[in-house]
Amino acid sequence: MVPQNIAIVGAGLAGMTCAKTLEAHGARVRLFEKSRRPGGRMATRRVEVDGVTHAFDHGAQYLTARGLHFAAVLEVTKSMNWPDEKRWVGQPNMAIICRGMADGLDITANRHVVEITGSPGAWMVRHHDAALVTPGGNAPDAPPEEDGPFDAVALAIPSPQAIPLLAGPAPHLALVLEGVVMAPCWTLMVAFPTRLPLQDTLRLTGGPIGWAARDSSKPGRNAEQENWVVQASPAWTREHLERRPAEVALLLRDALEKLVGQPLPPTLVCLAHRWRYALVEKPLGAPCLWDPALGLGAGGDWAIDARAEAAVDSGTAMAAAIRME
Repeated sequence: MVPQNIAIVGAGLAGMTCAKTLEAHGARVRLFEKSRRPGGRMATRRVEVDGVTHAFDHGAQYLTARGLHFAAVLEVTKSMNWPDEKRWVGQPNMAIICRGMADGLDITANRHVVEITGSPGAWMVRHHDAALVTPGGNAPDAPPEEDGPFDAVALAIPSPQAIPLLAGPAPHLALVLEGVVMAPCWTLMVAFPTRLPLQDTLRLTGGPIGWAARDSSKPGRNAEQENWVVQASPAWTREHLERRPAEVALLLRDALEKLVGQPLPPTLVCLAHRWRYALVEKPLGAPCLWDPALGLGAGGDWAIDARAEAAVDSGTAMAAAIRME
């Protein structure tokens, strides 16, 4: 019997694509999202300084479309080319691309899912208020809330986060996911009162910085501001993974200063954000992972490739797998 009542953990590109596809075929879908709003790494941070708001796309920097499906998504969201015709960005920010996808979806935000219990056809999703979960992932002493039963549960979260949720009800799926490798990324958000003598985008190798971009040069941004997003290399991030954000921000600012070759202007904003699971280094090698007998599985960009389009393709494949039961 095709599942009609489905839970999806994660409301990023993969989770929302899966949900939209399933609902288009008559299913009831509920999404549980750990963050305050959907979108995952399609994220924008806003920081107000002296009454002025500075915005930073501190997750995905741009998108590329190889297939017609994703190209259509970008066209609908009125994305624009930056800095060349092969790369696209949302305007006025990257988060806007997911905002339209979220319209009409049943998304419960700020929920940290800690366990999938029950049995096939009657799965329960147990979760805490995400604000009560420690940065190390420790849940509060209070018992979790519970929702269900669901005919099926799809995990659209980074593979390392899916493993413990599948370990109990589907250990064979958790074992498969052990082969996926994801890399972390520290990201610096920094703003200056004057322009830096650098190109709008820089991709580097062999040092602390892997990517740096003048975020305010993107279409739809405030071009009068000098806002930069600097993403550390995976190797550097792993070396400094557990350092405090304030310490990392200063270290990456110093690395940017060395890149400029002269003292930087005073900073208006200087913040760091850690993406623990940012880049796909070794993908699953299949569009998604699904056990039709259990009605459990997982998907995301990590299944295919380190691209946003891969998340959309995986979400589509996961919906197809669910409907074929």
